[in-house]
Amino acid sequence: MLAPYNPVEQNIIQRLQPPSSQFLLGTDYYGRDVLSRIIWGCRVSFVIGSISVGIAMFFGTIFGSFAGYKGGYIDNFIMGIMDVLMSIPILLMGLLIVAILGPSKVNLIIALALTMIPRFARIARAPTIAAKGKVYVEACQAMGFSDLRILVVHIFPNILGDLMVMGSIWMATAVRTEAALSFIGLGVNPPTATLGGTIREGFKDILSAPWASLFPGLVILLIVFSANLLGDGLRDALDPKLRNEK
Repeated sequence: MLAPYNPVEQNIIQRLQPPSSQFLLGTDYYGRDVLSRIIWGCRVSFVIGSISVGIAMFFGTIFGSFAGYKGGYIDNFIMGIMDVLMSIPILLMGLLIVAILGPSKVNLIIALALTMIPRFARIARAPTIAAKGKVYVEACQAMGFSDLRILVVHIFPNILGDLMVMGSIWMATAVRTEAALSFIGLGVNPPTATLGGTIREGFKDILSAPWASLFPGLVILLIVFSANLLGDGLRDALDPKLRNEK
């Protein structure tokens, strides 16, 4: 509804038009409105980023909290796998997964989620280890509560704040990685408008029509910067120590 034009409709007569009252951010080589493609590209990026972060947070929390709560060889086994996965750079792992499964929106979500699961597992594990030594957890164990009930009812609420903060920060990473994969042709299939794909398609005309690549790049920077600010704000709001300092 916000896009003034169809983001995939081509109009060769209007190609490479500079920013004007008709096309606020200009047009690309195929005559498509850059602003419309940015708006739809943001939608695609947010959908992919939010779903992948949600999946990674869900499974990462399960693995990390279970490993931290059980300890011993279970902790060593699960976190050993997570450490191996974390040793692989996110972009490289995303490249490998998308190259194997093929470029599509679903495969991109799977790739991003798999790269972030170890990060959320590591985040969930540390506060779980700290919480399981608390008196109220030991009391629950003495009363015969199941491990699942203790984790869900008594431990998970205490780590939710950390997960929300990191979720907003990793949302920025997901958007950036999605744009990078789309830029090299391993993201969402065209003609779907994406931020990375819009930059790639306008890059060949960077000297004659820089707006086709410049504006999508600035939007990515703005999204990443805003997500990090949101993470800092959530951390300040949810951390009682920081609230007391203020």
